[in-house]
Order: sequence, then structure tokens, then C-alpha cells
Amino acid sequence: MARQLFGTDGIRGVAGEPPLDKRTAYALGVALGMWVRQAATPASGNPHEVLLGMDTRESGPWLAEQVAGGLAHVNVGARFAGIITTPGVAYLTRTKAFAAGVMISASHNPYHDNGLKVISHSGYKLADSVELELESHMVEWLARNEPAPPKSLTIDRSLDHHYEKFLVGTVSGNFPMHLVVDCANGSAVEIAPPVFRDLGAKVQWLGASPDGCNINLDCGSLHLDRLQDKVVETGAELGIAFDGDADRALFVSSSGKVVDGDAVLFLAGSALKQKGKLPGDTVVSTVMSNLGLERAFEGQGIAMLRTPVGDKYVLEEMLRRGAVLGGEQSGHVIFSQFATTGDGLLTALQVLQIVRDSGESLDQLASEIKNFPQKLVNVRVKHKRPLADLPAVQAEITAAETEFAGSGRVVVRFSGTEPLARVMIEGPTHSEVDKWTGRIADAIRAELGSVS
Repeated sequence: MARQLFGTDGIRGVAGEPPLDKRTAYALGVALGMWVRQAATPASGNPHEVLLGMDTRESGPWLAEQVAGGLAHVNVGARFAGIITTPGVAYLTRTKAFAAGVMISASHNPYHDNGLKVISHSGYKLADSVELELESHMVEWLARNEPAPPKSLTIDRSLDHHYEKFLVGTVSGNFPMHLVVDCANGSAVEIAPPVFRDLGAKVQWLGASPDGCNINLDCGSLHLDRLQDKVVETGAELGIAFDGDADRALFVSSSGKVVDGDAVLFLAGSALKQKGKLPGDTVVSTVMSNLGLERAFEGQGIAMLRTPVGDKYVLEEMLRRGAVLGGEQSGHVIFSQFATTGDGLLTALQVLQIVRDSGESLDQLASEIKNFPQKLVNVRVKHKRPLADLPAVQAEITAAETEFAGSGRVVVRFSGTEPLARVMIEGPTHSEVDKWTGRIADAIRAELGSVS
């Protein structure tokens, strides 16, 4: 039986509409409460308490109260961290006496969207089989048409403080550096200021005035222009940009150059190898990472393993291989020595430590990667069919790969959440990349029909 409510990252939708309406959020509380009472053991935390956290969206408070109401319906308590990051919820759920955690966020999506992501006591997302079990209980409860009364919540600030202390403890010494930090008007606004203050950084803040509707709005890791301008204008050593729930971070060097997740993986992988702390001399990334990263790692004697797009696939491969570092070009980076998930604040601190200890600028460190020209084209399609069933598309892909002869890459895939075909090409020149993205995208439009 396929899951109907849970997607690849919890339950997502427009706040106030199914499946993010009040009754469905309450039903999740009921189902989760039933599950933790059945599954809890002495090793899995307090079987009668679940941690709740949220980003800055205006729908967050009422969604939290609905989930808490459902939990109370089956005599399971809730502690409320208020505004906190997704990795903060994962860390607290894993290290304190919680049977599970629920993060209320839609990450980099606009404010009118929201989501309910459930995290187990282990700090990892729930297994698909458990999400299917929760769905079954939710559907059963919703069919009874019972009332769904919310439960009022009080923010426990000690939870944020515990997470902040952990973050500061992942690095040594202070960072008397001039930084510009963009919090995306999201989860980082509560956590980042005390962390950077404790570490002695001088910070100019962007995207740090949330109003419930401006999360990710022309700010954060999806919109770097303002950060780039401010770093150059103020002479800052570097800039840091988080997304809405701060599970990713991107950087801007003093020259205004964007330093993405690929570059972070290279800096961190090289630093760990030099310290003898990179098991198997292996780093895990995805099919979207630039070929330039792979070549730069080869020069350091580091193997790079590729997975499908998605931090869950990166994490699965890391666990399978015993790797301590993995991530995505988008800025999700997992340091498994410290965390079970990508954590933008943790990543930022690790990068600052590498830059400080190297005595070089971020520009100098990142210059060791010579990226190949890369282009991503999204084709909105009327329907999806397996790529293997599209002969014209397959013919163009084969022709591109033949022409590149190992000096480029072709990645064509469908989005897991939208009616999009994604065509990513890397090659020796921009003209070749433009040619083949255009030809493959045209073949997809011809076979599947496009939507303007």
C-alpha cells in the first residue's frame, strides 16, 4: 500500500488545506501518540512526551497546537521549542528524553506552505513502514468525524539553549571574524545570533526580521544577490546564507563569489583527510555534484561516491559505507560525527573553523575546485513516463554521452514532488552544454507534452 499523506519529507501542503488542515494535523498527533505508546522502550526516551518545533511561518503556532491536541487525546505530552531549526529538533529528540519529534516547516517553500516532519528518537526520519502505519491510524480517526480541539502550548526556551550549547561545542576557540549572515527570515533567527555572539564573531544580519509571511522571500540560500552585495560592500571576510528551516547553508567569499555545497564538501573532506579523520578516504555526494569536485577529490586521494538526489539517499550511503561526510550541492551537508541530518549552522561553524585554521581566505580555499560548465533545465510536463520508454530522449542522451566521451555528464530525472523533468548537463564548454540541454529538453517536450 502506497503512502497517501507522507511524501519524501513528511506531510507537505498549503497550510489550512488538506493534508495541512487542522483535523489532519490533529490526526497526526493521535496517530503518533498511539505509535510512541506502543513502540516506546526504556532506550527510546520518555514514551509519554514528544518534542514540537517550528519555523517562522504564521501557520506554525496553530499547527503545533493541533498536533499537541491529538497527542493529548491519547495521553501523550508535548514540549514546545517554539522557533528552532529542523536539525535542532533532530538533535534534541536524539539527546533528550523524547520518544519522537515533530518539526513544522516547509523548508525553502513560500510562507503559505507548511509541513509536518516526524523524527524518531534516533534522530532520523521515520521508516516508510512506520509512516504507513501512522497514515492508517490517521485515516481511521478522520473517518470518525470527532472534534479536534487544540492544546495551548508554552515555549520552553531551555531547549534552544541546549542546542546552542551543542553547536558551540563542535568547534574550538573563537572566531573574531567579520561576517554577514542571512537567516532567510526563518528558523535561524532565534539560534544563530547567540551562537555567533558566543564565538566572538562580528555579524551584520540580513533576513532576520520574520513577520510570518516573509520566510525565504528574496532572502536566504535561494536568493544570494543581497548577501553578495553586502559582503563586498562591507569588506566582510565571508557571508553565510541559511534556508527557511536552516538545514542547509551556502557561502559567499569576500570577493562576492558563491561557494556552494560542493566546495564545502571539498574543504571539509580535505581537512578531515589531513587530520586522519576521513574513514576510507571517502565522501558521499549526489549525481548533481559537479565533475570538478570529483576531479579535485581525486587530486587529494579521496573517493567520491554518488547517490540519487536527496539528503536521505546521501545519509543511507554514508551509513552503509561508514562515511563521516556527505552532502549536496544545494548546501545540505552531513557531518555524522556530530549530527544525523544536514545542519546549516553546524556546517557554517565547520567552514569558519577551516578558514580560520588554514590562514587562507575562502576564495583561496575554494579556488582548488575547477568547476565544469553546468546547466540545469526544468521542463514542466503534462505527465510522467519512465525514461526508458522514451526512445527519442534516450537517443539524445546517448548522443550527448558519446560526444563528451568521459569529459562531461548527462543527468535526466523526474522531480519527486512536481510535474517536472530535470535535465542537467556538464561538459567542457558552455556551448556544448547549451546545445545538449536544449536538444534533450526538446525531445522530452515532444514525447511528453510541455506545460507553459
